[in-house]
Amino acid sequence: MAFRLPLIVQAVRLTRPKTEIWSPFISGLPNLEAQSRIRQSLQEAERSLEAQQGPLDDPRAEMLGWFEVKTNERGVFSISLYNYAYTGGAHGRTLQTSRTYDTDTGRVHKLGDLFKPGSPYLERLTEMVREQVRRRDIPVYENTQVTVTPDTDFYIADRALVLYFQQYEITPYVFGFPYFPISVFDLSDIVREDSPLGVMNVND
Repeated sequence: MAFRLPLIVQAVRLTRPKTEIWSPFISGLPNLEAQSRIRQSLQEAERSLEAQQGPLDDPRAEMLGWFEVKTNERGVFSISLYNYAYTGGAHGRTLQTSRTYDTDTGRVHKLGDLFKPGSPYLERLTEMVREQVRRRDIPVYENTQVTVTPDTDFYIADRALVLYFQQYEITPYVFGFPYFPISVFDLSDIVREDSPLGVMNVND
C-alpha cells in the first residue's frame, strides 16, 4: 500500500462567555474540496453538540468542548468531538459524537458503509457487543437489551471498530461512555474492502 500523508490537525481555542471550545482545524490535503468538506462537517458537528446542551442561563453554567483524533492514516480520518456543559442540577452532562472520513473525497461514512451490501452486520455487531456486556459485567439498565442500529455511534482506532453509547443510554451516569472495541480481523468476512475499515484489514 502506498504511503498516504496524514492530515495536519491543529487545536484552535474559541471562547465566548461561559464557553471554551478547543476545535480541530485540519489542513494539508491536496484535494482542497475534500478538505473544505471535512472542515464544514466538523463545524456542523460541534454546533450540533452545543445546541443539544441547551442554553447557559444558569449563573453557574459553563461549557467546554474538545476533541480526540482516533485514526489519521491510510486515507482515513476518524475523530471524536466532546462537549461538557453544566446547565444546573446535580451535575453536568458530556456528549460525544464521532466522524470517520475518506480524506480523498471528504466523505463522512455511516456504519453501514463499512460492510458488504446485504451482510448481516447489525446482527453480528449486536452479538459481539452483548457478549462484551456479559464478559465485562457492564451494568446496563434492567430489562435493557443492547442492540446495534445503523445510527449507533462509532469510530475507528488501532485496526478496530469502536462502538459506543451515550451516557444514560444503556448504563447509569457513573459508568460514563460504554465502549465496545471490535477487531477488524474478527469482521473480515463482511467488511467492505474499499471502506475505511477495509483498508485496516491487512497484515502489514
